[in-house]
Amino acid sequence: MSRHVAIVTDSTAYLPLPTMERHAITAVPLTVVLGDQALEEGTEISARSLALALQKRRPVTTSRPSPEVFAGTYRRCAEAGATGIVSLHLSSEFSGTYDAAVMAAKDAPVPVRVVDTGMVAMALGFCALAAAEAAEASGTLDEAVAAAEKRAAGTSAYFYVDTLDYLRRGGRIGAAQALLGSALAVKPLLQLDGGRIELLEKVRTASKAIARLEEIAVDRAGSSQVDIAVHHLAAPERAAALAERLRDRVPGLVDLHVSEVGAVIGAHTGPGLLGAVVSPR
Repeated sequence: MSRHVAIVTDSTAYLPLPTMERHAITAVPLTVVLGDQALEEGTEISARSLALALQKRRPVTTSRPSPEVFAGTYRRCAEAGATGIVSLHLSSEFSGTYDAAVMAAKDAPVPVRVVDTGMVAMALGFCALAAAEAAEASGTLDEAVAAAEKRAAGTSAYFYVDTLDYLRRGGRIGAAQALLGSALAVKPLLQLDGGRIELLEKVRTASKAIARLEEIAVDRAGSSQVDIAVHHLAAPERAAALAERLRDRVPGLVDLHVSEVGAVIGAHTGPGLLGAVVSPR
């Protein structure tokens, strides 16, 4: 028996594999549909392959895991000794993943608490880690859920994208906002707000937008103890440079993660994405 409370999330958490293994977190993959191929995120399609497909304007869509996939995951957790499961997922505003998990939880062999974190990427990942740490400290199902919800409430996520066109195509941002950005030739800064992607600011150039992203992250971190994740898609140099500047400027920094987003998020943001997730401890 590994532990009493098992932690399940989905592939959009973008947790590093060693971290998932260390905390025994299971990630259920979402699906990326590239042309006529349905591929599992993280195992069958890489972020780099996705970026190339987007640059060639190949049709890309995404889909949730089926309830049957979640049911199998919950069953395996129970067979491994879990007496309860916390299942934490990306915002239900982005995907039907939460709904599929709720359907599967009804017939699970052990109690399952499904949480719509309202987050995505490492904003979701930090919630999963908080729940796992609570479970490892012999926490109950309720305590693990409370730890994840507390982390979600304090976490902020900000993103720079080269264009709003990919978000418009996927229905994640209004067409009027996307067209306004294109007409004015501005570079948008976005934030997660209420489980949705919202336009935060419009900046005239890419360099100024990235500098502003840095300032927002530093201000949000303040002097408290925080974990930070820097995400990118096909922009590793930008991400590494931003991470180094944040390392120098955030006095309370505990953990700093740098990673390329997977295909599901990348399909809606496009190449050039740069993100900063700030999560107080």
